[in-house]
Amino acid sequence: MTARILVVDDERDLVNTLEYNLKREGYETRVALTGRDGIELAQQEPLPDLVLLDIMLPDISGWDVCRELRRAERTRRIPVVMLTAKGEEIDRVVGFEVGADDYVVKPFSVRELLLRIKAILRRAEAPAAPESTDGGIEFGTLRVDAEAHRVWVDGEEVTLTALEFKLLITLHSRRGRVQSREQLLDEVWGIQASVTTRTVDTHVKRLRQKLGGAAAYIETLRGVGYRFRPSPQE
Repeated sequence: MTARILVVDDERDLVNTLEYNLKREGYETRVALTGRDGIELAQQEPLPDLVLLDIMLPDISGWDVCRELRRAERTRRIPVVMLTAKGEEIDRVVGFEVGADDYVVKPFSVRELLLRIKAILRRAEAPAAPESTDGGIEFGTLRVDAEAHRVWVDGEEVTLTALEFKLLITLHSRRGRVQSREQLLDEVWGIQASVTTRTVDTHVKRLRQKLGGAAAYIETLRGVGYRFRPSPQE
């Protein structure tokens, strides 16, 4: 099935370049030149499979657009890639904190962006399979329906982005074994050069915040990486 990509950016030359290259790769595209139009288009059927989102928009910021997409039930699981001229570490951290799946600094290579899009769409379409035959995970207070992309802690549903979900599934599938940041970059992000180990730390922190009482299942081993507990009672 052809993936649908929504581009939210007010730089018309860049938008035209992205449209041309995305269509050449076989993607269907929609374009919004303002943040509010982007929110509206993201909620229209058929929903986009991924959103390319600029931060500096003429009406509201891309951060606000991303927050709104994450709040709405219909759009909360759509992967979002931030496109921005803001390259400072704090800007990247804010982007990930509001729920972005990736962060690309302008000017960027269109070829690299296309590779990132492919990697994110692969993650969204095919999360790592859990061990149980019914596609579910039961681990202490944590319950996961892998096929439906849903997570509960103490019976309360928790909303995760596609990347956070992939990170959780990957850690759980290797529970009891330490995963270095480099291993997680390779397995979860898929493109080793696209992000830094700092990004892994940011996503683990955000995942723990969302998991609440189940956050303790993910342990930090200083100077090594992360480990999912072998059992809830450990």
